[in-house]
Amino acid sequence: MFLTRRIARPMLSAMFIVGGLDSLRNPEAKVPKAEKVAPALARPLGLPEDSATLVKINGAVQVGAGVMLAVGRFPRLAATALAASLLPTTLAGHRFWEVTDEQARAAQRIHFLKNTSMLGGLILAATDLEGRPSLSWRARRAAKKASHVLPTSG
Repeated sequence: MFLTRRIARPMLSAMFIVGGLDSLRNPEAKVPKAEKVAPALARPLGLPEDSATLVKINGAVQVGAGVMLAVGRFPRLAATALAASLLPTTLAGHRFWEVTDEQARAAQRIHFLKNTSMLGGLILAATDLEGRPSLSWRARRAAKKASHVLPTSG
């Protein structure tokens, strides 16, 4: 399984690194679509409401977390950050339900579903324990061991 992760993580990360770099270099191309979603999402998080700044922040998160996931540094945290960055990107950039032209609608639906698929991969990566037992399993096991060791009153 080690080899699988070593191959799959960079593959999953590539799109985010390339897309994030593009957002950092050319934020103005994404600003019109971002304006529909970004300020409303930024407000409760205390982020600036300027769409260009938000596009750059999202791009920086994608590059940073993408590189971290690709090289296996804090992969669960990186995958979680990428998933969080993918939601506004998808909601702002691929609103197929608003497109009237059938060809354009079909293309946007494909992009929306592609992002949904990538989100699924990120969820798997974010919850991947690399073969180690989960914290809840370890806690139950420790409690069970402790109950066998502790004397019963009676």
